[in-house]
Amino acid sequence: MTFRLTLEGIYTPLVTPLKDDGGFDLDRLADLVEHLIDKGVHGLISGGSTGENYAQTVEERLTLARFVTERAKGRLPVIVGTGAMRTPDSIALAQGAREMGADALLLGTPPYSVPTERENALNALAIDRAADLPIILYNYPGRMGVSMGEDFLNRVSRSRNVIGIKESSGDINRVHLLARDYPHIQMSCGMDDQALEFFAWGARSWICAGSNFLPEEHVYLYETCVLNGDFAKGRRIMSAMMPLMRVLEQGGKFIQCVKHGTTLAGIPTGPMRPPLKGLNKDEKRELQQVIAVLKTTIAAIKAGN
Repeated sequence: MTFRLTLEGIYTPLVTPLKDDGGFDLDRLADLVEHLIDKGVHGLISGGSTGENYAQTVEERLTLARFVTERAKGRLPVIVGTGAMRTPDSIALAQGAREMGADALLLGTPPYSVPTERENALNALAIDRAADLPIILYNYPGRMGVSMGEDFLNRVSRSRNVIGIKESSGDINRVHLLARDYPHIQMSCGMDDQALEFFAWGARSWICAGSNFLPEEHVYLYETCVLNGDFAKGRRIMSAMMPLMRVLEQGGKFIQCVKHGTTLAGIPTGPMRPPLKGLNKDEKRELQQVIAVLKTTIAAIKAGN
């Protein structure tokens, strides 16, 4: 019998530190896990797209997830991403997550195949049956090709394991739909520049790649809006974060920016696996400037200025 995981706070989809030869740098990954726990994030996600899962084998993804789960030592929830083009691969990832003692699954639509809502639901339920773990759905039609519509949600929400959804469509009407018509599915912000809107509509968690390198600032926005209900201050914090959101979401180099940001935070994460390439000098300089201004502005808000 599964338990109902409460999605509360900041969940970090971990980047994957790599060595120059493309192998995993587990020492740096251990440093990142400890750093994020120390800075107060509320959960970790292994095997998301931020972690370059598309460039890894199922065995590699399980190795990373097992390492993160063991390193976390139960101090906070670990969620394992099961996104894959092939259902058997997703099932293998889900079963592996259960065996290693992970707390939940992050379950997206198989990319490229463009399934119908019924096909997508049957795929999700097959993965659910294979693992019997809490599931956070992941709706990202911009990457997957189709949306998790109402027919899909009605079918999968019959399972007691479907506890939440990371909503990354960018369509604010989806936030309204989920909040009003699916209150039994915990809504988590998956579109960084809409975090304030998600919190206003009742979301109590944010799955955000930027927390790899700015964990305290992301936690501060969550605490301000969700715990304290201070949306006037929340707007000031969010306004300070918006230039970063523009760089991350609109620059076309999302993972590269997150990995470089983590490196700037003192935990070198190495290169990307092909086909991605790193930032050039100008892009690095722009990101560094944006981060510096953000940190200074939010520090001033914290200080009461």
